[in-house]
Amino acid sequence: MNLPSPSRYPNLIFDLGGVLINIDYDAPIRAFRALSGLAEPLAFNQQAQAPVFDALETGQISNGEFRERLREMYAIGPTVSDEAMDAAWNAILLDFPAERLTLLRELRRAGYRLFLLSNTNALHRVAFDAILARDHGLADGLLGQFERVYYSHEVGLRKPDEAIFRYVLTENGLISSETLFIDDSPQHVVAARAVGLGAIWLQKHQSIAGPGSPLLHALHESA
Repeated sequence: MNLPSPSRYPNLIFDLGGVLINIDYDAPIRAFRALSGLAEPLAFNQQAQAPVFDALETGQISNGEFRERLREMYAIGPTVSDEAMDAAWNAILLDFPAERLTLLRELRRAGYRLFLLSNTNALHRVAFDAILARDHGLADGLLGQFERVYYSHEVGLRKPDEAIFRYVLTENGLISSETLFIDDSPQHVVAARAVGLGAIWLQKHQSIAGPGSPLLHALHESA
């Protein structure tokens, strides 16, 4: 892969869902509808979500509390197992295309500093780590692919709160103008730019790897 040496943006911060792993926002909605007596049982999408999901993603509630709140909110009976609840929630997670993981390795070899910043939760982390181990032999999940990994449920902050971007910058001594952030949610890109980061909104028809990659275009343009 022909990558330019680090120049304007030696530091790269990646989102996870929709950037590294393919996701289906409608899958958990369909899955919980099947478990629930309600027509629209899941207030969750790319732009906004119910407070219970924010609480899970910032580590304010446990996995057990999350399940119980969903049972109450969406009329899910006691005969539905915790395993079925978790499977419905994790249905959003699809696959990690190999070319995206290859790109991360190539960027590291070229001298870029790589960081991961994801709004996620403990249940999803177990699930996507299992996908990485099963499909790519990565027993340590994404930890070995980045200099530092920041998961919202561990940090206690989530995008688009500007504080989480400042936290990552400060923790690693990064200069915002020398750091490029890539995310598939426009509200997160707006927040990143507000703290001085370069930022790319990765749209549904785009990928970070391969022809037409806005990330690769930005790196070549800034070289």
